[in-house]
Amino acid sequence: MKLMAFNGSPRKTWNTATLLEQVVEGAASQGAETRLVHLYDLHYQGCISCFACKKRGGKSYGTCAVQDDLTPIYAEIREADALILGSPIYFGDVTGEMRSFLERLLFPSLVYEDPPRSLYPRKIRTGWIYTMNAPESHAGELGYDRLFESNERVMQMIFGRSESIMSYDALQFEDYSKVVATRFDVAAKEKRRREIFPQDMQKAFDMGVAFAAGTA
Repeated sequence: MKLMAFNGSPRKTWNTATLLEQVVEGAASQGAETRLVHLYDLHYQGCISCFACKKRGGKSYGTCAVQDDLTPIYAEIREADALILGSPIYFGDVTGEMRSFLERLLFPSLVYEDPPRSLYPRKIRTGWIYTMNAPESHAGELGYDRLFESNERVMQMIFGRSESIMSYDALQFEDYSKVVATRFDVAAKEKRRREIFPQDMQKAFDMGVAFAAGTA
């Protein structure tokens, strides 16, 4: 069993990356082969709307024709049994790198039929890890719930299965005294980091275990 995780955050040691590492550790504890990819290390762009993936009889039908750092990654994904995508929320959405990655990952497998169907060769498990500055009580009014539901729905359509873990009210800075962020209750955020974030880490670890064990 192979699980691949993708970090859509530019930070490699903070909230999103930490949770993804827990997923990877959980899967590895069950004997899974794992890989964590930091998208900000790669050079690529989003979909260029060439539609090579849609041309009848084309050599790139069902696959992305653009050649860049994502080309071998997408080939490796074809061999994976589970995908975990992680991103902080920036201005109400996943990061630009994650969005570009998604465009290139999902669009080639989407068939413009009624109803739409997927060309992906098999069903695999997928998961999302989200981290965000906003508290859970504000997620609905900010539109985050719709984002989470939409992303799960499209992953289910292409791959067959998806679930999400949300880590709210994240600690953004190691030292708030060095930044202009006076609207936040730093003590409350630090308390949540100590008390709630470890629970999020456990959820992420359990996700990795369940995916690897085939119980998710």
